[in-house]
Amino acid sequence: MAFDRLKSEISMLLSEMQNQPEDSWELHEMILEKLNELRGLGLPVPEDLVELEQKLAAELRESRGKK
Repeated sequence: MAFDRLKSEISMLLSEMQNQPEDSWELHEMILEKLNELRGLGLPVPEDLVELEQKLAAELRESRGKK
């Protein structure tokens, strides 16, 4: 049940990220928290979310490098 709840919350955060790109840093942090919750519960993290996590981290590093 926790797995489905967390997947649903991540999905909602991704939707928010698309609708409010100006808040992407904060939403990125919230997504990372949800993924860490999955890991903390010993639940598997789907491969597509692992790839998303890596992509978001790269974008965050890139945006910090531009400043």
